[in-house]
Amino acid sequence: MLSAEDGKELKVAVMVSGGGTNLQAIIDAVKEGRIHDTKIVRVISNKADAYALKRAEDAGIEATAVTRSEYGSKEAFDKALLEALEEAGPDLVVLAGFLVVLSPGIIRKYRGRIINIHPSLIPSFCGEGYYGLRVHEEALKRGVRVTGATVHFVDEGCDTGPIIMQKAVEVMPGDTPEILQRRVMEQAEWKILPETIDRIARGEIAIGDVSGGES
Repeated sequence: MLSAEDGKELKVAVMVSGGGTNLQAIIDAVKEGRIHDTKIVRVISNKADAYALKRAEDAGIEATAVTRSEYGSKEAFDKALLEALEEAGPDLVVLAGFLVVLSPGIIRKYRGRIINIHPSLIPSFCGEGYYGLRVHEEALKRGVRVTGATVHFVDEGCDTGPIIMQKAVEVMPGDTPEILQRRVMEQAEWKILPETIDRIARGEIAIGDVSGGES
């Protein structure tokens, strides 16, 4: 097991596909001291036009795009993603809205050191195809009164890794998927993802060869 040591910065790589609101929450929390002894060493996106890359550049963080169209096969793309991570040398990999299924090679290399934020209370509304607005659309269709967000370790399954933190969010009358998505981000995602990283940096949550959630 690994944990952050006193006086040693936790090196974090953040992988993101879109606008990067969760990335911004992490950047702000590091800047404001709510995440201790942590440095974002690289932001990686699979989309060259992802606004997350600009957020990283504006914050003085190294940013790179590794796009599927650059490579002739999925294997070559997966290899390039792994190389982009290895070059950064992170202690922790954070998936902050990264809409790519990580290869078994990346999961093996960083087993127990990859976390993901998902916009529901797992095991509800998760798994293959559940991302973005669809999660909130399905929650509203089902008529749930409470939803939320989950931070979990990443394994070979889809949203199946050990849960680290969850936060509940109330569903309000008249919610649309867009309104609910925003509330879940503001009240849950932007809070528990930075908090999880801080707890890892403090050594309260161990990373490494994890077999079950919080340590």
